[in-house]
Amino acid sequence: MPTNRADSVLGTLRKGTLTLKGEFLWGSNHTYLAQVEHAGVVLLGVYKPTRGERPLWDFPQSTLAGREVAAYLVSEALRWELVPPTVYRSQGPLGPGSLQLFVEHDPEYHYFNFSEADRQRLRPAALFDLLVNNADRKSTHFIIGADRHIWLIDHGICFHVENKLRTVVWDFAGEAIPEDLSADIKAFRVKLDSSAGTPSTLAASLRAYLSRGEIAALAQRAERLLAAGRFPDTRFNRRPYPWPPV
Repeated sequence: MPTNRADSVLGTLRKGTLTLKGEFLWGSNHTYLAQVEHAGVVLLGVYKPTRGERPLWDFPQSTLAGREVAAYLVSEALRWELVPPTVYRSQGPLGPGSLQLFVEHDPEYHYFNFSEADRQRLRPAALFDLLVNNADRKSTHFIIGADRHIWLIDHGICFHVENKLRTVVWDFAGEAIPEDLSADIKAFRVKLDSSAGTPSTLAASLRAYLSRGEIAALAQRAERLLAAGRFPDTRFNRRPYPWPPV
C-alpha cells in the first residue's frame, strides 16, 4: 500500500466516526463490521472491542485487541505489508478495541484451496507467524485482495513468551530462508534494540500493547531464525495445527 494511502487510512481509522453495520458470527470473540468516516473519507473496518473478548487461560485478560495492533506494527517494521492497517481505539460504540481496515476478498478462496502459485507466495507469511508466535493461524486467516495482495488477519493470540505456534502452513519446513527475507528479519531485530537503556522507537511502540517479556521473546525468536537459517519443522514433537483449521 503506498505510503500516502496508508497514512490516510490510518488517520481515518484513528479519528473517524464508527457506525456498526453488522457482526461476524463465526469467531470466538465479538467482532463487528463498522463504517468509518472522517474528513470525507469513508472506509469499512473490522472492530474488535475488548469487552467482547472471551477470557483465555494462557493469555492475559483484555489484551487481544492490543495484540492485533502489535502484529500490524511488526508487519510494518519488517516492511512486508502483511497485516491490514490496524489501530487501537480508546473509544468506540462498544468501548475500547482494535480497528482494522476491512479488505474486500473472496471468503471462499483461502489457504486450503489456494493455487500452487499463491501457496508459493506464503514464505513471508510463514516467517511472520514464527516471529509473532501465532497460536491460531487458520486457513481462512489468509485473504487475497482485488489487487492479488496477500493479507493476514486475526492476530489476537500472538506474542506469548512460550512456544504456542499453531498453523496450517508447514509447506516450507526445513527449507533455507531466502536471503532477502533473512535480511529483513536481521534489520527488524536491529530495530528492537535499545540504546543506553532507552527503548527503540519500535520497542516503545510495542510496549503499549505487549509486556517487556513478550518483546524480549520476539527478539529471541528473530535471533533463532537468523541463526538456523531455515524454516523450522516442529510438527512431530508438539501440537502444530489450530482447531478448527478453517
